[in-house]
Amino acid sequence: MEQSQESPQGQMAAIVERNIEALRAEAQRREAAKGVSERIADTITGFTGSMTFVVLHIVLFGGWVVANLGLLPVLPWDPSFVVLAMLASVEAIFLSTFILISQNAMSAAADRRADLDLQINLLAEHEITRLVELVSAIATRLEAVDRPPPDIEEASRDVRPEQVMRRIDEAGA
Repeated sequence: MEQSQESPQGQMAAIVERNIEALRAEAQRREAAKGVSERIADTITGFTGSMTFVVLHIVLFGGWVVANLGLLPVLPWDPSFVVLAMLASVEAIFLSTFILISQNAMSAAADRRADLDLQINLLAEHEITRLVELVSAIATRLEAVDRPPPDIEEASRDVRPEQVMRRIDEAGA
């Protein structure tokens, strides 16, 4: 007995479940394919974007400032805060590099998703065009209409992706 594609009320259709699983598997595959440098950059970026990182810096920098202002019973080692400024600058250079590495990877993933979206949209447009042609032909054959309305004729014209892309480029978008 063939299993129905329909799911019980409140559950997703089998095709949706399959698509979610395929997306999850692809995400796992991409994660496993990451290089060591990407993993390190992602880990560092994830940590630096956390409240733990903020609190750690408040404690470390705050303690450094308090100690070097002479408010603690220790000998100040950086009373002009030059060393602190240098350390903060070097940290900022490295953190910005790690963030850029992570952003580049996220940008590449977004580009892949955009390409997939475009392909799916073009396929859907093609399928809709064929459906419009079919329904229009059925309506004409059943003599439900004398001739299709102009907007139906417009909708039944196939969209050529290369023409759309060329027109978008010409418009400067």
